[in-house]
Amino acid sequence: MSIDPTATLGNGCEIGEFVVIEEDVEIGDNVTIDHHVVIKAGTKVGDDVRIQAFTLLGKQPAANKKMARKPTAALFPLTIGAGVTIGSHVTLYHGSVIADEVFIGDHVSIREEVEVGRRSVIGRHAMVEPKTTIGQSVTVQTGCYVTADTTIEDFVFLGPCVSMSNDKYMASGKGVHTGPYIKKGAKLGNHATLLPSITIGADAVIGAGAVVTKDVADSTVVVGNPARRK
Repeated sequence: MSIDPTATLGNGCEIGEFVVIEEDVEIGDNVTIDHHVVIKAGTKVGDDVRIQAFTLLGKQPAANKKMARKPTAALFPLTIGAGVTIGSHVTLYHGSVIADEVFIGDHVSIREEVEVGRRSVIGRHAMVEPKTTIGQSVTVQTGCYVTADTTIEDFVFLGPCVSMSNDKYMASGKGVHTGPYIKKGAKLGNHATLLPSITIGADAVIGAGAVVTKDVADSTVVVGNPARRK
């Protein structure tokens, strides 16, 4: 175990073997940290959080010359609210906020500048890209890909393997990157695909396997490829 002397740990914490806690980390009361967890500098962890084995918290983003969109230079520390459960082999990046009582499954990646609202669920192997907002009580099931610059309002359901894109021109350098906007209470079936810049209306239902190329109105059901009103 390696705990930097500038880190602060609350009362009643349980820490496993081979844990690394870097400088200026703040950990609340009754936090459980399993074996081989790494918590990077400045990360803030609330009370009653459970962190399972082989997880990395507060990772700094990186880039190379080919990448058109470079990470923001100055990011605030990763902040994790109270009562959060974080699975095994999870990576949460610096500059994101995880609200109270969120559940994060195994092998999840949540990039920088992401907000995840209270009591939301991020399922196994899901990936959430930068500059994305996820509301309260949202369910993102196994294997979903949430592209960068996406907004997901409260009570949305994403079935397994839902996928999104934010670049109409596929790395050609044209246009502006904008992910989908998914309004409150919308439900997306397994393997639904959303193209960039579209809006899914409140309480809309997207059928399994649908390819959504245009905006969907509130309380509308669409199916097929391309998706059409049922």
